[in-house]
This record gives sequence, C-alpha cells and structure tokens, in this order.
Amino acid sequence: MLNFAIFARSVVATLSLTVMALAQQQNAPRLAPQELVRRTIDNEAHSTSGGNRFMYRGTKTTPKGSTTKLYVETKEGTAGMVIAYDGHPLNPDQRRAEQERIQRFIDNPEELRKKRKQEQDDAERTMRIVRALPSAFLYEYDGEEKGVPGLGRTGDPLVRLRFRPNPQYEPPTRVEQVLTGMEGILLIDATRYRIARIDGTLFREVGFGWGILGHLDKGGHFLVQQEDIADTWEVSKMSLNFTGKILLFKGLSISSTEVFTDYERVPADLSFAQAVELLKKQEAVVAER
Repeated sequence: MLNFAIFARSVVATLSLTVMALAQQQNAPRLAPQELVRRTIDNEAHSTSGGNRFMYRGTKTTPKGSTTKLYVETKEGTAGMVIAYDGHPLNPDQRRAEQERIQRFIDNPEELRKKRKQEQDDAERTMRIVRALPSAFLYEYDGEEKGVPGLGRTGDPLVRLRFRPNPQYEPPTRVEQVLTGMEGILLIDATRYRIARIDGTLFREVGFGWGILGHLDKGGHFLVQQEDIADTWEVSKMSLNFTGKILLFKGLSISSTEVFTDYERVPADLSFAQAVELLKKQEAVVAER
C-alpha cells in the first residue's frame, strides 16, 4: 500500500509539472506583430544565397499566352532562354532567333554590363519596398497556415498577419508610394524569419510622382511567394495585375503570373558564356522530348 501511495504521488506530481509547463508555453508572450515583421525584414535584407546559384524554369502567363524560359544564375548576371510558347517547343526559326538574342551578351560585353546593371537596379527597387514594410503598414495576427510545396517549408507552420497602411508613414520616394493604398496578408516563417507570401490589393487609387507621372487604379493586386529550396529561399510564384495611366494619358495594363520550378544548383563560379551553353543543351533536350 505504501509503495502504491508513493507511486500515486509521483504520478500526480509529474502530471502537475507537465500541465504547468504546457500552460507556460501557451501563455508565453509571442512577438508583437510589428516586431516579428521587423525581425523578418532585417533577416531578409541580410540573407544571401550563401554563394549558391541555380538553374530553374519559369513560366509566365499573360492574356496573350504563356512563355516558358530556362534561367541560369551567374555572377555576371542571369542568363535566360525561351524554350516554349504556350507549351509548345520553339520551331527552328524561333530557336535560331533566341540563340542569337542571348549570344549578343557574349559578343558585346557592354550589353552584358547593361543587363547586369538593370538586374541590380530592379533588385534595389524591390529591396526598398521590402525594407519599407515594417513602417509602411500596421499588422495584426490572423491565424496560421501550413507550408506546402511552393510556399515556405512543407509542413512547417506559417504565421499569417493582416496588414493595412500606417497613417503615420511618409513614403520617401515614389517607389514606396504605392504602399500607402495597399492592404492584404503577409505569411511569415516565424522560426527562420523569412517571408513565405505577401499578398496585397489596392483599396484606392494611388498616384505616383505626386500624380503628375500617373496613377494605379483601385483593385490592383500583387502576390509574391517564396519556398525553401535546400535551405535557400527562392521565389516560387509572382502575380501582378494593375491598371492605370502614365503621364495622365497613356494607359497602363499589367496582367501576368509567373511560376518558378525545377531549381537545381549550378557551380557558383559559372560564367555567363558557360551558362548560355548549359541553356542550349537543356533546350535541345526539351526539343527532343
């Protein structure tokens, strides 16, 4: 009987400690939404591919049809080659024209330099938008989702935040001005501090360039998704749908969705010329299939 009493007390004590530990976990304060976003953006801004470079496939769909390209990343710029239109491989004339198009970057170093500069400028504008996220919006928790292929890391939890414009935010340039009329959802991997998805919609017309250069119409929408590829986060989907005007007269209409798949590492020291040769070989394989 004594042994049973000791055993019973031990069980009760163990259960009590377990319940207390679970309660502490459930009641443990989580980061305020604004702080979670700030830490995530700091990490995104300082994260690199670790020297990893990839070959991957991108299929861009617009109202006019779809274009599929193969891309190879190099330190000199990203080499890209069209391999299909509307799901059909290129005919001989199209293949010849595409190869001549990318060959000019090898034959003319100045063209390659301009291409690299354009990529850097685009990346800089994108990063300016990303860096503005903590101050441009107000955030509130809105539940969780699970990562799936193409979104975060499959099976891992993603924190969902709802965002709306911060009335105190003053955009420093017209690049960030679009954020003042946007609201939507942000999905974050709160363990790795990475953005899995940002989904934003314009709830009002937004002018850029103080209304002189033009405006974007209410209802415009964009979505960007990232996924974990071998511990490197890469864009898996990008969707843009905007209408508006430029210089008050010229109509603006952007409608496209691009899906990126089949990421495969390539040597970090691959030259642009070597990347083009790799693309030609891969394109030939697609054509044979």
